[in-house]
Amino acid sequence: MPALTTYSTRIIKDWVDYNGHLRDAFYLLIFSYATDALMDRLGLDSDNRDASGHSLFTLELHLNYLHEVKLDTEVEVHTRIIGHDRKRLHLYHSLHKVGDPQELAGNEQMLLHVDLAGPRSAPFDEAVLQRLQTMAAEQAELPRPTYIGRVIGLPTEK
Repeated sequence: MPALTTYSTRIIKDWVDYNGHLRDAFYLLIFSYATDALMDRLGLDSDNRDASGHSLFTLELHLNYLHEVKLDTEVEVHTRIIGHDRKRLHLYHSLHKVGDPQELAGNEQMLLHVDLAGPRSAPFDEAVLQRLQTMAAEQAELPRPTYIGRVIGLPTEK
């Protein structure tokens, strides 16, 4: 199975900045909607949140801007499950022009399953965990994304 296409949209005027390309904040908005769509596919949708009192919180994310995205560009997000345990989900979103394999931006996220009553961490229920395991197994043979596991920093002088 290839990476999942979790979200698609057209870049609108309100999202474009004074440089004529997608404003940095709206890359994250697009990736956030892709995370919501993935949650729905995993069974962590609004009905589940209402019934269980559980949700996902973002612990950490990294965003790489690779190529400009202009007004009216049709884009889609491809999502990869990188890893998971009983409480955490490590994923990677890549932004592409619709039908084009070139990655325009990448977004790595670490999410935590949370009991909202605490709030405190909580294990995924078995049905969600099974869906995660299935998705991860289906994507296991895909190459590791280039822009994953990076840190921000300046090179040190020697």
